[in-house]
Amino acid sequence: MDSLKQCTDKQKSSIKLRLIVMNFLEFAAWGAYLTSMGAYLSEVGLGKDIGNYYAIQGIVSIFMPAIMGIVADRWVQAQRLLSFCHFMAAVFMGLATWVGLAVGPGEVNGFALFSLYTMSVAFYMPTLALSNSVAYTSLDKVGLDTVKAFPPIRVFGTVGFICAMLFVDFTKFQNTPYQFLVSGVISLVLALYSFTLPHCDVGRNSGKQSISEALGLKAFSLFRDRKMAFFFIFSLLLGVSLQITNGYANPYIQSFGKYPEYEGLFFVEHSNLLISLSQMSETLCILLIPFALKRFGIKNVMLISMFAWVGRFGFFGFGNPGNGVWLFFLSCIVYGVAFDFFNVSGSLFVDKETDVSMRSSAQGLFMLMTNGLGATIGSLAAKEVINHFVFTNPLDPSFMSLPGWRTSWFIFAGYACVVGIAFAILFEYKHTRE
Repeated sequence: MDSLKQCTDKQKSSIKLRLIVMNFLEFAAWGAYLTSMGAYLSEVGLGKDIGNYYAIQGIVSIFMPAIMGIVADRWVQAQRLLSFCHFMAAVFMGLATWVGLAVGPGEVNGFALFSLYTMSVAFYMPTLALSNSVAYTSLDKVGLDTVKAFPPIRVFGTVGFICAMLFVDFTKFQNTPYQFLVSGVISLVLALYSFTLPHCDVGRNSGKQSISEALGLKAFSLFRDRKMAFFFIFSLLLGVSLQITNGYANPYIQSFGKYPEYEGLFFVEHSNLLISLSQMSETLCILLIPFALKRFGIKNVMLISMFAWVGRFGFFGFGNPGNGVWLFFLSCIVYGVAFDFFNVSGSLFVDKETDVSMRSSAQGLFMLMTNGLGATIGSLAAKEVINHFVFTNPLDPSFMSLPGWRTSWFIFAGYACVVGIAFAILFEYKHTRE
């Protein structure tokens, strides 16, 4: 009996370690460009198109995670599909790098770059849900509680994200297309590593199922439950905030460098390093999730997240990289709560509230509402707001109005506040403390 227990403990430790490596690589591939791409686009005269690049992540997330989730639930093992998606993402990121390097600044073929980037994220975005599905399935197989075991594993995804950000910052890639190459190389490594991950079972009775079940549309039946319907609707509304600072924080901080009093300051030159404090905050906040969920319940946890977004945007509006840099620090600290208490807790909530037969489809639906519809609407709306208030000189595409930046951040903070109040009133969920 002791030897059996020892073997089981070793197996659990092995699974955890393998999932840690998977999460590290998964988010490192994203962190290589997600927060620095806006700075690069501004550098090559494509600043007004920043919103399009972040919106396309949301657009492909409307259908690609759901489609890949269906495939993983019905036909292809999730870990093999994860490998295929990362391989394709790596190929297109490599081609995007080539386009960026083929010509000088200001001469980049915007259409070609955007097209290749679109294809890359179309294959990358489903991997966020697929990696969750692989992790939850693997943990279940060895008898581990996902609510307790997953957050400490997921925290290494944030560590990977940070490491990629810092690498891009200190190699001075944040204003160059080499950030895309870094992402592609990491995706290629994960594509190969995925073949070592535990096998995930697929449905064996698909031939006996209805057409809607075979297509994975059963997950949409969750909207019949009032609680789940409101959860997904507010997931969409909160998803609006997800990509705004990823797209615009870096060019915002760098824009201070055009003013004499801020020129040459450390955090102006290393804006990606400053932004990485947000992800460092994530690593700590993820570890709070099991405690927060069990003590406060999903409603209060998501409510905390919504008002944390108010602070995230508001502190950015009031801060500066000089004597007001402490407000930037506060913005980065609350980001961990804003992002994790929504994204990770929401994923765990969906996992617990749905049947195992539609696990991947339900995770895909959650991705659709947040990183799909929500992020698309948010990125396009943010683009209109910032282009209106910030890029106010049509003769100089590199001009960015600092007062306009601040007005934009305050508008975003007001939106998050309204969503939080509405959620507190409308979402009903009775939490039973364990």
